[in-house]
Amino acid sequence: MRIKYLSALALALLIAPTAQASEELAKKYNCLACHQADKKLVGPSYQEVAAKYKGQADAPAMLAKKIKAGGVGVWGQVPMPPNPTVPDADLTAIVTWILGMAK
Repeated sequence: MRIKYLSALALALLIAPTAQASEELAKKYNCLACHQADKKLVGPSYQEVAAKYKGQADAPAMLAKKIKAGGVGVWGQVPMPPNPTVPDADLTAIVTWILGMAK
């Protein structure tokens, strides 16, 4: 039992900095101007996005492409502007963070 607890604690400590860093990246690239973790703003909440794509193997690549290129129509007619200057490493961290919000 103690080993399971320590393992869970170690995992949480490894994940926490990534989650915080990814939220900081979302702020840095202005993602939070239109999206929130738990409620719809201009665009869907990150929890809604994570739920929609939960279990889809191609979701990380598809979402990364959507962030880079922008789009319209999946969540309504309000367009998401393209974000072509987000570096791939930051993009991967943001997408992983978003998809990790699935319940």
